[in-house]
Amino acid sequence: MKLGDIGNEQAAGYGKPLEGIRILAAEQMQALPYATQLLARLGADVVKVEHPTMGDSGRGSSPFMLDPDGRKVGATYLRNNFNKRSVGIDLKAPEGKELFLELVPHFDVVAENFKAGTLERLGLGYEVIAERHPGAIHVSLSGFGNDSPYRDWSAYASIVEAMSGIYAYKNPVGPPTTIPVGALGDISSALFAVIGIMAALRHRDRTGEGQHVDIAMLDAMVAMTDLVTNLWSLGARPDPDKPLGIICEGFACSDGYVVSQIVREHQFAKLADLIGKPEWHEDPRFADRYGWEAALESDIRPAVEAWSSSRTRAEVAAELNAAGIASGPSQTAPEVIADPHVALHNMLVEMPRSDGGPDPVLVPGNPVKLSKMAEGPETRVPWLGEHTDEVLGAELGLDADRLAALRESGVIG
Repeated sequence: MKLGDIGNEQAAGYGKPLEGIRILAAEQMQALPYATQLLARLGADVVKVEHPTMGDSGRGSSPFMLDPDGRKVGATYLRNNFNKRSVGIDLKAPEGKELFLELVPHFDVVAENFKAGTLERLGLGYEVIAERHPGAIHVSLSGFGNDSPYRDWSAYASIVEAMSGIYAYKNPVGPPTTIPVGALGDISSALFAVIGIMAALRHRDRTGEGQHVDIAMLDAMVAMTDLVTNLWSLGARPDPDKPLGIICEGFACSDGYVVSQIVREHQFAKLADLIGKPEWHEDPRFADRYGWEAALESDIRPAVEAWSSSRTRAEVAAELNAAGIASGPSQTAPEVIADPHVALHNMLVEMPRSDGGPDPVLVPGNPVKLSKMAEGPETRVPWLGEHTDEVLGAELGLDADRLAALRESGVIG
């Protein structure tokens, strides 16, 4: 889907469910920016507050493209900032802090994702926000929340993923494999932030009261990696004498690998029939699921791959699924880009490069599909401070002379 495209004209007549909700976000990198981008896709008006010269630190990530003024716009920024407006304000400057507080009453949600305590030290914490706007939903998203023994620690996705136990669970021996699935720690936190915001808005609808929503990335990861603690509590340990009874493996095909997950005895029986191993039905090792792990490499994998290696991934996945065995091809990036499901669901949005690069930037689309909300239209990420004058003029009534003076002093950009 290209920027500006819109589908389902009938649904377009309904508008978007969050139209009228306004969000002021002092945000950086991915966790909160992903949350506010999702809310923007659902109709919210999102004004992003960035440092007037450095901007959101996500702009400095790699790889990057150049904006029309030759400034770097990094991949992290490009993935998380569609459909927003950018205002450049130096929150450390007294005049900048006051501008931010003057904006607060014009918005429903005030959100930030700096290290816990940063905004409080700047005089922009929940109590100050609530004094200016009692109905505001104030959202803090940080590594460990506002009440934690790790409150002063910095956090990226990999840090909270490690602390959730999932790295040691997946790789109990040797150094952990970090960031195994991209920004799981960021995006899971973002989704819980969206849920918290929506719940707080609903509470305000009923009571008229604002409140503080405190999201810790580590909390989100403990929830997302629930099997780490849950299975341990049920006695599951890294012990070959206590197998879990699961086959979750990649099997070689003629053009790559198919991943299949088998967790029930009747699924294993169907696999045996499909690949021509009816004798497995009578094999005492496979009387139940707890014998699978010991025979995986000696018997199961060779038998499956003797069948699958002469077939393509598409053929293997189709036959396995037809037999009631969940399977799918392990795809490369070009294959995901060409996937018909991805195209049908508008799950990649093309943003033309601003620096003359030959290929568009691809950003994941909106995974939330509503029957009474049309896809798009999407707008590109904002250039740094692109909407400063527009927002400060419209919201605070600042004239050109006042804006010029603030810009000259470095308060805005």
